[in-house]
Amino acid sequence: MANDSKQPEQNVVSTTQEESRSEANRSFELGLVRLQQIIDYEFRDLNFLRRALTHRSFANEQPEPRPVHNEALEFLGDAVLEFLVSAWLLELYPTQKEGTLSKLRAFVVSAANLQTHAVRLKLGDFLLLNRGEEKTGGRHKSHLLVDAYEALIAAVYLDGGIESAREFVKREFQTTFAEMNPHDLTATDYKTALQESLQSHGLPTPKYAIIEKQGPDHRRIFQVELRVNGKRLSTGQGTTIKSAHQDAARAALACLPEEVETLKAAD
Repeated sequence: MANDSKQPEQNVVSTTQEESRSEANRSFELGLVRLQQIIDYEFRDLNFLRRALTHRSFANEQPEPRPVHNEALEFLGDAVLEFLVSAWLLELYPTQKEGTLSKLRAFVVSAANLQTHAVRLKLGDFLLLNRGEEKTGGRHKSHLLVDAYEALIAAVYLDGGIESAREFVKREFQTTFAEMNPHDLTATDYKTALQESLQSHGLPTPKYAIIEKQGPDHRRIFQVELRVNGKRLSTGQGTTIKSAHQDAARAALACLPEEVETLKAAD
């Protein structure tokens, strides 16, 4: 009799969970429609987009057969983006030296820049995450956003081919390219620009320190702190320590005018 009395309660819990999953699935599918409108690209096969937005934390908690997550797409999207940006740079600046082109490309594909694009698309709103990631702010974590953005590029490439990917990248990065000047790399070489600016004010060179590492081994996001005269001036992030330094220097340049006197007083 005891087992019979528990059966209705178990059925109610099961039904509630199923309804919750169904509602979440409907919300996700509606999100797919909205995102296609935002990026101005209609997928022939929506499974590519579903995969690009499925985080490993969500996929690993699903019953078999588990949905595929976006980790492999991140790898592909990173390669596709570097190729397309390289080709675009060569098209625009055919006589520039390799070193200059490499610096420009590094700026375009930096984690900080990709996160900016992901935030602009509100990509975090469309991700499939497990409850743990939801509770810890996964929709706003930099490495999740960067990974999802690269996976989105891969999804467009797999769905529509290299021309569709090229059109998508050109739409997304046209403003970034418009702001670059191969003859004045201070816009992309923030470390040098910051050091020169500090020297002009009689201040010492900045010190960089890694304060956090996020993401899996193959896809690290480094968080660094920048200090001048022992005072914390800014933080930055990137998929390499070098790019994280650049991001921190960029942020420092933005706030330096208001901080000069304080930094001098700290000497």
